[in-house]
Amino acid sequence: MPAPGRWIDPRPEGIYLPAADAWIDPSTPKPRALVTHGHADHARGGHGEVWATPETLAIMAARYGPQNGVPVAYGESVTMGPVEVGFVPAGHVLGSAQIVLDHAGERVVVSGDYKRRPDPTCAAFEPVPCDVFVTEATFGLPVFRHPETTEELAKIDAALLAEPDRCVLVGAYALGKAQRVIRELRDMGHVHPIYLHGALQKLCDLYVEHGVDLGDLRPAMEATKDELRGRVVMAPPSALGDRWSRRLPDPITAMASGWMRVRQRARQRQVELPIILSDHADWDELTTTIRELAPREVWVTHGREDALVHWCALHQIKARALDLVGFEDEDD
Repeated sequence: MPAPGRWIDPRPEGIYLPAADAWIDPSTPKPRALVTHGHADHARGGHGEVWATPETLAIMAARYGPQNGVPVAYGESVTMGPVEVGFVPAGHVLGSAQIVLDHAGERVVVSGDYKRRPDPTCAAFEPVPCDVFVTEATFGLPVFRHPETTEELAKIDAALLAEPDRCVLVGAYALGKAQRVIRELRDMGHVHPIYLHGALQKLCDLYVEHGVDLGDLRPAMEATKDELRGRVVMAPPSALGDRWSRRLPDPITAMASGWMRVRQRARQRQVELPIILSDHADWDELTTTIRELAPREVWVTHGREDALVHWCALHQIKARALDLVGFEDEDD
Protein backbone atom coordinates (compact mmCIF):
# COMPACT_ATOMS: atom_id res chain seq x y z
CA MET A 1 0.00 0.00 0.00
CA PRO A 2 1.48 3.40 -0.95
CA ALA A 3 2.29 5.83 1.82
CA PRO A 4 -0.56 8.23 2.59
CA GLY A 5 -0.35 11.97 2.09
CA ARG A 6 1.88 11.90 -0.99
CA TRP A 7 -0.19 14.81 -2.37
CA ILE A 8 1.10 17.06 0.43
CA ASP A 9 4.47 18.79 0.23
CA PRO A 10 5.95 19.79 3.64
CA ARG A 11 8.52 22.50 3.09
CA PRO A 12 10.63 24.42 5.61
CA GLU A 13 8.39 27.51 5.34
CA GLY A 14 5.12 25.59 5.70
CA ILE A 15 2.95 22.76 4.45
CA TYR A 16 2.15 23.21 0.76
CA LEU A 17 -0.89 21.69 -0.94
CA PRO A 18 -0.08 21.65 -4.68
CA ALA A 19 -3.55 20.47 -5.74
CA ALA A 20 -5.16 23.40 -3.89
CA ASP A 21 -2.28 25.84 -4.46
CA ALA A 22 -2.45 26.74 -0.78
CA TRP A 23 -0.14 26.81 2.24
CA ILE A 24 -0.87 25.95 5.87
CA ASP A 25 0.63 28.36 8.44
CA PRO A 26 3.40 29.56 6.11
CA SER A 27 6.24 31.53 7.67
CA THR A 28 6.58 33.83 4.63
CA PRO A 29 3.86 35.68 2.65
CA LYS A 30 2.00 33.44 0.19
CA PRO A 31 -0.84 34.02 -2.28
CA ARG A 32 -3.18 31.73 -0.32
CA ALA A 33 -2.69 30.80 3.34
CA LEU A 34 -4.77 28.52 5.54
CA VAL A 35 -4.13 29.62 9.13
CA THR A 36 -4.77 27.41 12.15
CA HIS A 37 -4.80 30.15 14.82
CA GLY A 38 -3.73 33.66 15.68
CA HIS A 39 -0.36 33.19 17.42
CA ALA A 40 2.35 35.08 15.59
CA ASP A 41 4.41 32.01 14.71
CA HIS A 42 1.42 30.61 12.79
CA ALA A 43 -0.45 33.73 11.65
CA ARG A 44 1.69 36.20 9.78
CA GLY A 45 0.70 39.25 7.81
CA GLY A 46 1.23 39.90 4.12
CA HIS A 47 -0.61 36.96 2.52
CA GLY A 48 -2.73 37.44 -0.59
CA GLU A 49 -5.67 35.54 0.92
CA VAL A 50 -6.14 34.22 4.43
CA TRP A 51 -8.57 31.38 5.07
CA ALA A 52 -9.27 30.96 8.78
CA THR A 53 -12.03 30.97 11.38
CA PRO A 54 -13.77 34.32 11.92
CA GLU A 55 -12.14 34.61 15.35
CA THR A 56 -8.65 34.04 13.96
CA LEU A 57 -9.26 36.63 11.26
CA ALA A 58 -10.35 39.10 13.95
CA ILE A 59 -7.18 38.41 15.93
CA MET A 60 -5.04 38.89 12.81
CA ALA A 61 -6.82 42.16 12.03
CA ALA A 62 -6.14 43.38 15.56
CA ARG A 63 -2.47 42.53 15.21
CA TYR A 64 -1.66 43.25 11.57
CA GLY A 65 -4.51 45.40 10.29
CA PRO A 66 -7.26 44.37 7.83
CA GLN A 67 -6.72 41.05 6.09
CA ASN A 68 -7.97 39.79 2.75
CA GLY A 69 -9.73 37.12 4.76
CA VAL A 70 -12.13 34.33 3.88
CA PRO A 71 -13.91 33.16 7.05
CA VAL A 72 -14.51 29.44 7.46
CA ALA A 73 -16.64 28.49 10.46
CA TYR A 74 -16.15 25.33 12.48
CA GLY A 75 -17.77 22.43 10.68
CA GLU A 76 -17.92 24.25 7.37
CA SER A 77 -16.29 22.71 4.30
CA VAL A 78 -14.85 24.53 1.30
CA THR A 79 -13.48 23.22 -1.99
CA MET A 80 -10.07 24.19 -3.30
CA GLY A 81 -9.59 22.44 -6.60
CA PRO A 82 -9.91 18.70 -5.85
CA VAL A 83 -9.27 19.19 -2.11
CA GLU A 84 -12.05 19.50 0.49
CA VAL A 85 -10.93 21.71 3.37
CA GLY A 86 -12.62 21.89 6.77
CA PHE A 87 -11.87 23.63 10.07
CA VAL A 88 -12.60 21.93 13.40
CA PRO A 89 -11.75 23.11 16.93
CA ALA A 90 -8.23 22.59 18.27
CA GLY A 91 -8.80 23.71 21.86
CA HIS A 92 -5.69 25.92 21.86
CA VAL A 93 -6.94 29.55 21.91
CA LEU A 94 -9.98 31.47 20.68
CA GLY A 95 -10.67 30.49 17.07
CA SER A 96 -7.93 27.86 16.89
CA ALA A 97 -8.59 25.12 14.37
CA GLN A 98 -7.33 21.87 13.02
CA ILE A 99 -7.40 21.87 9.23
CA VAL A 100 -8.99 18.74 7.78
CA LEU A 101 -7.99 17.87 4.21
CA ASP A 102 -9.83 15.28 2.13
CA HIS A 103 -8.33 14.29 -1.22
CA ALA A 104 -7.60 11.16 -3.25
CA GLY A 105 -9.59 8.99 -0.85
CA GLU A 106 -7.47 10.07 2.12
CA ARG A 107 -7.92 12.36 5.08
CA VAL A 108 -5.07 14.42 6.52
CA VAL A 109 -5.51 16.48 9.70
CA VAL A 110 -3.09 19.33 10.37
CA SER A 111 -3.65 20.08 14.03
CA GLY A 112 -1.65 23.29 14.44
CA ASP A 113 -1.31 23.75 18.21
CA TYR A 114 -3.81 21.95 20.43
CA LYS A 115 -4.65 20.82 23.93
CA ARG A 116 -7.12 18.39 25.44
CA ARG A 117 -7.75 20.15 28.79
CA PRO A 118 -11.04 22.04 29.22
CA ASP A 119 -10.68 25.76 28.52
CA PRO A 120 -13.62 28.14 29.08
CA THR A 121 -12.24 30.63 26.54
CA CYS A 122 -12.27 28.46 23.41
CA ALA A 123 -13.99 25.52 21.75
CA ALA A 124 -12.77 22.09 22.85
CA PHE A 125 -10.51 19.91 20.69
CA GLU A 126 -12.52 17.72 18.32
CA PRO A 127 -10.89 14.36 17.48
CA VAL A 128 -11.03 13.54 13.76
CA PRO A 129 -9.89 10.04 12.72
CA CYS A 130 -7.56 10.32 9.74
CA ASP A 131 -4.92 8.65 7.59
CA VAL A 132 -2.22 11.21 8.47
CA PHE A 133 -2.16 13.24 11.66
CA VAL A 134 0.20 16.23 11.73
CA THR A 135 0.86 16.90 15.39
CA GLU A 136 2.82 19.46 17.34
CA ALA A 137 5.27 18.26 19.99
CA THR A 138 5.91 21.38 22.06
CA PHE A 139 5.82 19.27 25.24
CA GLY A 140 6.78 16.03 23.54
CA LEU A 141 8.82 14.54 26.36
CA PRO A 142 7.56 12.19 29.11
CA VAL A 143 8.69 14.66 31.81
CA PHE A 144 5.94 17.05 30.72
CA ARG A 145 2.74 16.03 32.48
CA HIS A 146 0.69 19.11 33.29
CA PRO A 147 -0.99 19.33 36.73
CA GLU A 148 -4.65 20.15 37.29
CA THR A 149 -5.58 23.70 36.31
CA THR A 150 -7.47 24.59 39.48
CA GLU A 151 -4.63 23.37 41.70
CA GLU A 152 -2.17 25.66 39.96
CA LEU A 153 -4.38 28.74 39.85
CA ALA A 154 -5.40 28.27 43.49
CA LYS A 155 -1.83 29.32 44.31
CA ILE A 156 -2.72 32.89 43.31
CA ASP A 157 -5.54 33.42 45.78
CA ALA A 158 -3.59 31.53 48.45
CA ALA A 159 -0.68 33.94 48.01
CA LEU A 160 -2.96 36.96 48.30
CA LEU A 161 -4.61 35.53 51.40
CA ALA A 162 -1.21 34.98 53.02
CA GLU A 163 0.16 38.42 52.10
CA PRO A 164 -2.76 40.82 51.56
CA ASP A 165 -0.55 43.94 51.44
CA ARG A 166 1.11 42.69 48.25
CA CYS A 167 -0.28 42.04 44.78
CA VAL A 168 0.30 39.04 42.53
CA LEU A 169 1.78 40.05 39.20
CA VAL A 170 1.01 37.27 36.71
CA GLY A 171 3.02 37.12 33.49
CA ALA A 172 0.94 35.56 30.74
CA TYR A 173 1.10 35.62 26.97
CA ALA A 174 -1.22 38.28 25.53
CA LEU A 175 -3.23 35.94 23.29
CA GLY A 176 -4.98 33.03 24.95
CA LYS A 177 -3.07 32.55 28.18
CA ALA A 178 -3.98 35.88 29.82
CA GLN A 179 -7.67 35.48 29.01
CA ARG A 180 -7.71 31.85 30.15
CA VAL A 181 -6.13 32.73 33.50
CA ILE A 182 -8.70 35.46 34.07
CA ARG A 183 -11.70 33.32 33.08
CA GLU A 184 -10.49 30.31 35.09
CA LEU A 185 -10.04 32.53 38.15
CA ARG A 186 -13.58 33.84 37.70
CA ASP A 187 -14.93 30.30 37.51
CA MET A 188 -13.08 29.53 40.75
CA GLY A 189 -14.90 32.39 42.48
CA HIS A 190 -12.47 35.30 42.10
CA VAL A 191 -14.85 38.27 41.94
CA HIS A 192 -12.42 41.14 42.60
CA PRO A 193 -11.25 43.52 39.88
CA ILE A 194 -8.28 42.25 37.89
CA TYR A 195 -5.83 44.86 36.69
CA LEU A 196 -4.24 44.82 33.24
CA HIS A 197 -1.02 46.00 31.69
CA GLY A 198 -1.93 48.05 28.63
CA ALA A 199 -0.46 45.47 26.24
CA LEU A 200 -3.21 43.00 27.21
CA GLN A 201 -6.19 45.31 26.84
CA LYS A 202 -6.84 45.00 23.10
CA LEU A 203 -6.99 41.20 23.03
CA CYS A 204 -8.98 41.01 26.26
CA ASP A 205 -11.51 43.36 24.65
CA LEU A 206 -11.58 41.13 21.57
CA TYR A 207 -12.32 38.05 23.68
CA VAL A 208 -15.17 39.91 25.40
CA GLU A 209 -16.55 40.94 21.99
CA HIS A 210 -16.59 37.24 21.07
CA GLY A 211 -18.61 36.24 24.11
CA VAL A 212 -15.94 35.41 26.70
CA ASP A 213 -16.93 37.13 29.96
CA LEU A 214 -13.80 38.25 31.79
CA GLY A 215 -15.50 40.19 34.57
CA ASP A 216 -14.26 43.48 36.01
CA LEU A 217 -11.01 44.44 34.26
CA ARG A 218 -9.23 47.72 35.00
CA PRO A 219 -6.08 49.45 33.72
CA ALA A 220 -3.25 48.92 36.18
CA MET A 221 -1.68 52.29 35.31
CA GLU A 222 -4.78 54.14 36.54
CA ALA A 223 -4.83 52.43 39.95
CA THR A 224 -3.11 53.54 43.13
CA LYS A 225 -0.81 51.28 45.11
CA ASP A 226 -3.48 50.89 47.78
CA GLU A 227 -6.06 49.82 45.17
CA LEU A 228 -3.65 47.15 43.91
CA ARG A 229 -2.94 45.60 47.32
CA GLY A 230 -4.45 42.13 47.54
CA ARG A 231 -5.26 42.12 43.82
CA VAL A 232 -4.21 40.24 40.69
CA VAL A 233 -2.32 42.21 38.06
CA MET A 234 -1.86 40.67 34.60
CA ALA A 235 1.02 41.59 32.30
CA PRO A 236 2.99 40.13 29.39
CA PRO A 237 6.01 38.12 30.54
CA SER A 238 8.35 40.82 29.25
CA ALA A 239 6.95 43.29 31.80
CA LEU A 240 7.69 41.20 34.91
CA GLY A 241 11.09 42.70 35.53
CA ASP A 242 10.93 46.08 33.84
CA ARG A 243 10.34 49.56 35.26
CA TRP A 244 6.58 49.28 34.78
CA SER A 245 6.34 46.79 37.64
CA ARG A 246 8.13 49.05 40.13
CA ARG A 247 4.97 51.05 40.80
CA LEU A 248 3.18 47.94 42.10
CA PRO A 249 2.87 47.19 45.86
CA ASP A 250 5.69 44.68 46.51
CA PRO A 251 4.50 42.29 43.79
CA ILE A 252 4.62 38.53 44.13
CA THR A 253 5.96 37.67 40.70
CA ALA A 254 4.14 34.78 39.04
CA MET A 255 4.17 33.33 35.56
CA ALA A 256 1.59 31.09 33.90
CA SER A 257 3.26 28.72 31.44
CA GLY A 258 3.80 25.06 30.79
CA TRP A 259 7.51 25.85 30.91
CA MET A 260 7.23 26.58 34.62
CA ARG A 261 7.60 22.81 35.00
CA VAL A 262 11.29 23.46 34.26
CA ARG A 263 12.67 24.99 37.45
CA GLN A 264 15.61 26.55 35.67
CA ARG A 265 13.26 28.63 33.53
CA ALA A 266 11.47 29.91 36.62
CA ARG A 267 14.78 30.81 38.24
CA GLN A 268 16.04 32.55 35.11
CA ARG A 269 12.95 34.77 35.07
CA GLN A 270 13.12 35.30 38.86
CA VAL A 271 9.58 33.94 39.22
CA GLU A 272 8.51 33.66 42.84
CA LEU A 273 5.25 31.82 42.10
CA PRO A 274 5.45 29.45 39.09
CA ILE A 275 2.03 28.54 37.69
CA ILE A 276 2.22 25.45 35.47
CA LEU A 277 -0.54 26.16 32.97
CA SER A 278 -0.18 25.18 29.34
CA ASP A 279 -2.23 25.72 26.21
CA HIS A 280 -0.48 22.78 24.54
CA ALA A 281 -1.00 19.04 24.95
CA ASP A 282 1.32 17.36 27.42
CA TRP A 283 3.03 14.01 26.80
CA ASP A 284 0.05 11.91 27.86
CA GLU A 285 -2.37 13.99 25.82
CA LEU A 286 -0.17 13.75 22.72
CA THR A 287 0.12 9.97 22.94
CA THR A 288 -3.54 9.48 23.90
CA THR A 289 -4.63 11.58 20.92
CA ILE A 290 -2.53 9.53 18.51
CA ARG A 291 -3.98 6.30 19.90
CA GLU A 292 -7.51 7.69 19.66
CA LEU A 293 -7.20 8.88 16.05
CA ALA A 294 -5.36 5.72 14.91
CA PRO A 295 -3.73 7.31 11.84
CA ARG A 296 -1.70 5.29 9.39
CA GLU A 297 1.09 7.86 9.76
CA VAL A 298 2.01 10.60 12.21
CA TRP A 299 3.97 13.66 11.12
CA VAL A 300 5.56 15.58 13.99
CA THR A 301 6.54 19.22 14.00
CA HIS A 302 7.71 22.22 16.07
CA GLY A 303 8.78 20.74 19.32
CA ARG A 304 10.49 17.68 20.76
CA GLU A 305 9.96 15.62 17.63
CA ASP A 306 12.46 12.82 18.25
CA ALA A 307 10.85 11.50 21.43
CA LEU A 308 7.38 11.36 19.92
CA VAL A 309 8.63 9.74 16.71
CA HIS A 310 10.41 7.15 18.87
CA TRP A 311 7.23 6.50 20.89
CA CYS A 312 5.32 5.94 17.65
CA ALA A 313 7.93 3.45 16.44
CA LEU A 314 7.64 1.52 19.71
CA HIS A 315 3.89 1.28 19.13
CA GLN A 316 4.15 0.22 15.48
CA ILE A 317 2.94 3.57 14.15
CA LYS A 318 4.81 4.98 11.19
CA ALA A 319 6.05 8.49 12.00
CA ARG A 320 8.45 11.14 10.80
CA ALA A 321 9.55 14.61 11.80
CA LEU A 322 8.87 17.57 9.53
CA ASP A 323 11.60 20.16 9.21
CA LEU A 324 9.41 23.25 9.45
CA VAL A 325 10.98 26.50 10.57
CA GLY A 326 9.81 29.57 12.42
CA PHE A 327 7.75 28.01 15.19
CA GLU A 328 8.44 29.20 18.74
CA ASP A 329 7.49 27.76 22.12
CA GLU A 330 7.56 30.94 24.22
CA ASP A 331 3.85 31.64 23.67
CA ASP A 332 3.02 29.01 26.25
